[in-house]
Amino acid sequence: MNPVVIALIAICESVGIGLIGAVVLRVLRRHSVEVSLVAVVVITVCALNASTFTIVLVAQTDQLPASTNLAANLVSGIVSIGIGLVLGRSVVRGSRQLTDAARAFGQNQRFQLADDPPTAELAELARELRVTSAKLAESRNREQAVEASRRQLVAWISHDLRSPLARLRAMTESLEDGVADDVPGYCRKIRGDADRLTGMVDDLFELSQLQAGTLRLTLREVALDDLLSDVVAGLDVLADQRSIRLRPNRVEPVTAAVDERTMTRVFNNLLMNAMQYGPANTTVSIDVLAEHGWAMVWISDQCGGIPPENLSSVFDVGWRGRQRAPGAERGGGLGLSIAQGVVRAHGGNVSVRNVPGGCRFEVRLPLRAG
Repeated sequence: MNPVVIALIAICESVGIGLIGAVVLRVLRRHSVEVSLVAVVVITVCALNASTFTIVLVAQTDQLPASTNLAANLVSGIVSIGIGLVLGRSVVRGSRQLTDAARAFGQNQRFQLADDPPTAELAELARELRVTSAKLAESRNREQAVEASRRQLVAWISHDLRSPLARLRAMTESLEDGVADDVPGYCRKIRGDADRLTGMVDDLFELSQLQAGTLRLTLREVALDDLLSDVVAGLDVLADQRSIRLRPNRVEPVTAAVDERTMTRVFNNLLMNAMQYGPANTTVSIDVLAEHGWAMVWISDQCGGIPPENLSSVFDVGWRGRQRAPGAERGGGLGLSIAQGVVRAHGGNVSVRNVPGGCRFEVRLPLRAG
């Protein structure tokens, strides 16, 4: 057979193997680059050996002109180099796209990759960058929410401090000028405003301890039913003034390991909140029970309920409802936040839900320490 024809057959065979190799690399782009490199080596070996075997089989001899062998091997080598270049160019293009996306991520704080990476390694790296981008976005949103809450808290506290300070200044000036008609009454009002300011400062201090994680608890076995009975007894006078009845509903003898001082404050805050939002001549009911290894304390009021869109914000720092009972004091919006922080420091949780006629705060505490 004519050597030129034999050479053309070998060349066509090498080109065909090269095209098959390109398709194989396309299929393997989702796999590791190691697999693609092995495929390049196999394709190269197949392209070189196929041309030699074809020449020998077709010509029935291995004695052919050197130019025929050279032409066939040259084309096989070119095909092998082309396959390697295809793989290398694909990897380089994917790496550049990933680099550009990472650079844009640093500038725009958002990771976006136009095309899928050509290898499994680059795809995994892209997935990690996407996850990191999502986490950073979530962290930025949380930081912005905290900053907005802090600014709102500062504004509210500033407003709440201004009123008692203005009253204190006016009353002390009246006492200094000797124009006060009721000196004992003025002294009582000054003491009341001083107590109110002290309470706000204490709230801020305790909130800062909770947020910094430095609140120290002294746990001991405490009967929650007795603890709540003491808290209710301390609020009876205020409840009578507002025509609100504090009524035990289902109270079981439940003992839990808690810090008595801070837990007293939790129940006091929750009951005060219920009385502030409950209309006159309504009832605040109290339940104490044990359920599945948890001590449960429920405080239910008849405030009419909380708008569903506000339920998730009740325990936010500075959150305050709009509709308060007439004559209720306007606090700094820290009581519920402090209550939640203290309960969580005990390993429990506090939540709120709407019930017929009002809402119910539910405190869950572990029955045993640790």
